[in-house]
Amino acid sequence: MSRALALLLTIATGTTGLVYEVTWERMLATLLGSHAEATAAVLAFFLGGLAIGYTLFGVYTRRIAASGGASTRELLRSYGVVEASIGAYAIAFELFFSIARALSLHGPSQAGLAFAYDALLSAALVVPGATLMGATIPLLTQALSRGVADSTRIHSAVYGLNTLGAFFGALAASYVLLPALGMVGTLRLMGIINLCAGAAYVAISLRAPSGDSPAPVASQAPLRLGRLAAVACLLGFAMMTVQTVLIRLGSQALGASLFTFATVVAVFVLCIALGSLAVGALARVPAQLLPICAWCLFGLLALLYLQLDDVPYYAHRLRIAFRDDPVAFMPFQTSVLGWTLLVIGPSVALSGAMLPLCFDRARRERGELGDAAGRLYGWNTAGSLLGALIGGYALFYWLDLHHVYRVALVALGAAAALLTPPVRRLPLGMQAAALAGLAAIAVVSLPAWDPERLSLGAFRIRRPTPQSLDGPAAFTAAQWSNARIAYYHDDPTASIEVRETGGGERRLQRSLITNGKSDGSVTGDYTTTAMIALVPAWLARSAERSFVVGYGTGVTASELAMLDESKEVIVGEISPAVAEAAPLFDFANHGASKNPKIHVVRGDAYRVLLRQEGRFDVIASEPSNPWVNGVEMLYSEEFLRAAKEKLAPGGVFCQWFHLYETDAPTIGLVLRTYAAVFPHVALWFSIGTDVLLLGIDDPDSALDLQRLAQRATRPDFQSGFGRAGIAGFAALLAHEIWPQGVLHALDMKGSIHTLLHPRLSYSAAHAFFAAQEGPLPPSASEAAALVGARNSLLRRYATLRGGLQEVEWAQLVRESCDMSPAACVTLLAAWAKERPDSSQRTDVLQWIQSGAPDGPFRPVDLSLVTPLMRLYADDYPGPLTEAELPRVAREESARFQTYFHHAVPFHRAALASLFARCEGTEKAAECAQIRADAETGIGPLGPPKMADVPGPH
Repeated sequence: MSRALALLLTIATGTTGLVYEVTWERMLATLLGSHAEATAAVLAFFLGGLAIGYTLFGVYTRRIAASGGASTRELLRSYGVVEASIGAYAIAFELFFSIARALSLHGPSQAGLAFAYDALLSAALVVPGATLMGATIPLLTQALSRGVADSTRIHSAVYGLNTLGAFFGALAASYVLLPALGMVGTLRLMGIINLCAGAAYVAISLRAPSGDSPAPVASQAPLRLGRLAAVACLLGFAMMTVQTVLIRLGSQALGASLFTFATVVAVFVLCIALGSLAVGALARVPAQLLPICAWCLFGLLALLYLQLDDVPYYAHRLRIAFRDDPVAFMPFQTSVLGWTLLVIGPSVALSGAMLPLCFDRARRERGELGDAAGRLYGWNTAGSLLGALIGGYALFYWLDLHHVYRVALVALGAAAALLTPPVRRLPLGMQAAALAGLAAIAVVSLPAWDPERLSLGAFRIRRPTPQSLDGPAAFTAAQWSNARIAYYHDDPTASIEVRETGGGERRLQRSLITNGKSDGSVTGDYTTTAMIALVPAWLARSAERSFVVGYGTGVTASELAMLDESKEVIVGEISPAVAEAAPLFDFANHGASKNPKIHVVRGDAYRVLLRQEGRFDVIASEPSNPWVNGVEMLYSEEFLRAAKEKLAPGGVFCQWFHLYETDAPTIGLVLRTYAAVFPHVALWFSIGTDVLLLGIDDPDSALDLQRLAQRATRPDFQSGFGRAGIAGFAALLAHEIWPQGVLHALDMKGSIHTLLHPRLSYSAAHAFFAAQEGPLPPSASEAAALVGARNSLLRRYATLRGGLQEVEWAQLVRESCDMSPAACVTLLAAWAKERPDSSQRTDVLQWIQSGAPDGPFRPVDLSLVTPLMRLYADDYPGPLTEAELPRVAREESARFQTYFHHAVPFHRAALASLFARCEGTEKAAECAQIRADAETGIGPLGPPKMADVPGPH
């Protein structure tokens, strides 16, 4: 009974171990960054610590045995102390981490030395805890085995159940613990579990026998430990490399979210657990089972290789079964887990059986069981460490995914060759070399993976296409019918592709594709990428020195460098392949890759920014979408504060965000986090559903319309805005959707996104699944309306000029229709109220209705113009029956909030007069409730104030 309980407790300790690995890796990203080198380093520290622990605690068990004290009681008590120590370390980790972060700020400034310094700090944090975790297998194998013959079953149970716990930990960390508790809360909870497990093991030790049981002898002669150690090392290297490749393939098939990572890791550890438990269930382990298992593993992974470049297509088949229903998120993730288990499960289960089988052939004497297990698992973990550093990182500088997978296959072939018994008296070394060579020749002959199939990006296609069920070839051909690959490379960070269309008589178009997802185009995204540079540079006092997060297509850096006052533009770029592909975009970004003002610094943007000397007039951040794993760091409070501290006096920080494939909670989280850092914020549209959050250091300077008008007339700014498709000053001002002060006037309540509680990545991933357009929060409250009317640049411009000219109204409306249908119809209503007989408005209406290629970005509902005009009246116009009044009051209140525009605010008196009419009828009680609901969002409908003015005059 005590032994069964001790085995079951390993599930809990396995759960905590995997949760620690995930949590520490994410916490240490704040020290090292979220780039590939940092991820590989943290994983190497964790695996290195495990390897040290396996070895040290294996030696410990052997010394205890040599001293004559290898009793179950003593070993279980020791293990209980180790588990309690892990718990205490986890609870204290926050303190150690804060000390390390403080020390990091005082480290060297040179990039290479700074990374090495921070890596040492990270190693000091991770290695002690990981070393203690290495006690599980050697101590419990020695403590719970009654003899050599019994040891394989017990060892398999310890390894299998502990790894089964890691499966639960992988899912719990990603889906439950980190989003609910944050990193510190998660560590504390896991620490408590380890403390309880430690106490339980000590309690079990008190009831364990004080002496050893009789030790039955082994049924077969052991193999040399050196050969088995080499096999374990090769196995660790190969399977860690394969896991990395499968995670990367999953990112291309499902999107590079944290859930893709969690799914692949969870399937790996579950199958390893099942393989190990299967060995423990055998009544007898045949001597030939180990080499057979090794060759079957090699063969299954080789067969799997032949199908893996079609994974994005089959993921699409699964994706369209769940469509874009938000409720289907967890069923979809469960289905992905199930199919992944079915596809890779058999081969990974074989790898899970390999180590227990190796242990079975390595065991010799009762007192050496823990030492043998420790050595084997130490070598296996050392191989995994090499897999993380070489197969999971270094090889990607030169090789693509299929090459790296082949390297893993060669390693597995070598391991199988070492295990194959010699035949016809051939020397083992000669036979192993021959077999390994044949395996390598077979691997090299495998066909290369098709990059067109890998980079489909079909995870964004949520509904069936005509070719969805026609197979991989037909579906791929349809997706690539008008495009071709100009560049492709799987670098250590991501799979990067440059996709091009057109050419010849048609205009050449190129897009940057990261893990199958478009991260910028020199055509459709030019306005956005240019405005990310030009708007903050125009609002700032100066734009002499700039910092850009991510090179992308090079447009943002180029537009900043082309300003007359610009002296230096530093770009933090995490992907070496993006930097390598940069010249391919020179035809559209004025030769940015050769511009002497632009300096690209390789590394995580957060760490690159912190290491820069001096301050910046403009910081422009256009990261990928926040559901992409690692990108959420660039939306965190910590990164925003770092950017704010790096702003020069009068500087502006510009952060891109999107309203597509998101939802209201995610948008609210981003806005609250931004407001928590920057006291002066404006919100601008670029085009379509792209918005720009502007953190302004000097609010007065950014509201000085005369200064801004002078800057806008400079030839360099005029040329830049012209390239962005903005024709005229009024058209530029149309992009301001929330003037300075509106965001803070909304007083949004709720949580924010921090590095230690990364809520955004989870919220954004759920929103991405449903792929809806998220609305901005209503901003028609009394406080927001007052500050918006006071600070609106468009309103100030109209006031200075005594009203807008017809051509400016036309520019204003045309520009708004390319950004927001709501803003478009509101401005049309204000224009119609201001100038009812405008001939130019007729031309604009025809342009909207024409459906021409250069028409509005999205459909505009012109039927709303007349109803919105009523909200610009002093008294609500038109006769209404008593029965109609409640319905109309509810509808108009909703329109007031949805279509409110700070440059042309609705007249609150119009809504107040409507409610006054409604409350004077027998429907008074119903109308009073409708009014109370409306005033919750828009504030009291009292006497007219400044914000009641219906538009610029």
